[in-house]
Amino acid sequence: MKRDYYEVLGLSKGASKDEIKAAYRKLAKKYHPDLNKAPDAAQKFEEVQEAYDVLYDDNKRKAYDQYGHAVFEQGASTGGAGNPFGQGFGFSGQGFGDMDLGDIFSSFFGGGGSRQRRTSGPRKGNDRLYRVKINFMDAVNGTTITVPVDYEEPCSHCGGTGAESPSDYVTCPKCGGTGTITSRTQTIFGTMQTQSACPQCGGTGKIVRKACSVCGGKGYSRVRKTLEVKVPEGINNGQQIRISGKGDRGVNGGPNGDLFVEVVIAGDPRFRREGNDVHSDVTLSFVDCALGCKAECETVKGKVSVTVPAGTQPGAVLKLRGQGVNDLRTHQPGDHYVHVNVVTPTKLTEAQKTLLREFQAQEATKKKGFGSFFKK
Repeated sequence: MKRDYYEVLGLSKGASKDEIKAAYRKLAKKYHPDLNKAPDAAQKFEEVQEAYDVLYDDNKRKAYDQYGHAVFEQGASTGGAGNPFGQGFGFSGQGFGDMDLGDIFSSFFGGGGSRQRRTSGPRKGNDRLYRVKINFMDAVNGTTITVPVDYEEPCSHCGGTGAESPSDYVTCPKCGGTGTITSRTQTIFGTMQTQSACPQCGGTGKIVRKACSVCGGKGYSRVRKTLEVKVPEGINNGQQIRISGKGDRGVNGGPNGDLFVEVVIAGDPRFRREGNDVHSDVTLSFVDCALGCKAECETVKGKVSVTVPAGTQPGAVLKLRGQGVNDLRTHQPGDHYVHVNVVTPTKLTEAQKTLLREFQAQEATKKKGFGSFFKK
């Protein structure tokens, strides 16, 4: 049995469209076969896609909430006590998906009026996702990348109608432009009325008398281009850039979907990024840490001289205000944090050893003096 669509997306029945889209994008990325090599990834990806297609469409969602999966299955039967037509009476998922389910049975009985089946109007095409990897500093400073795209756009000659001229794109004579065909059958309950898409125009309400000489009547042409895409400074890993109209072709003259370019940022051996803050390491000798010094540190905005206070301990963190990444929207910079590592020398000269022994002896005397003072 199919899982509940809300369960598939991890949502409650009252979820908003924004929540549905967010859940879909998260799960689609998780189970996409190009990224997830698990044996069941492709099946889960299809399950997520199917759930999204139904729940994001207001009409399909309404039908699903009322009748469940059976609404979208060909020949599904209502059956049981709730079926006024008796066991085995069925209707196609396509017909159900296009009718107003709030008054579903009124269109089957005479005397109760009927509802006009909506024609298959223009619909926006699906969005597409393209991932690109850029280096760390390009994400910090911004850059321009090239993205190869392959998409379909309306034919420049016919404007997407598929007709050679406007006069060749006419109202369908079979359905009169409604896009539907109505049939009536006499039953013991009265006249049963059903509606289906017009077979001549496919539900569009229009037909082409003479096909376009450029696209052959398809109404679109395939385009291959290399687009230059500007990556703004401060973009973070996983963020997306939207390119309008470069997604899948729309349906029945609807606009193309959009192309979303998702940025994947490569690591940098010098820096670690957390939001707009940047972290790096500096290695100093124990003498420099004990006496204090000036250290030169590299940031994403260039080299900076850092004051290391006397007595700095291993693992100390020095903050450089405003030396981080500029925010993508506000352009306000984050901070840079320098983590201090202390190195112990392994090869000392005799003179250095002598000085350290003297230092050691003084430290021992200091400790002994403190001990005698506290005893007294």
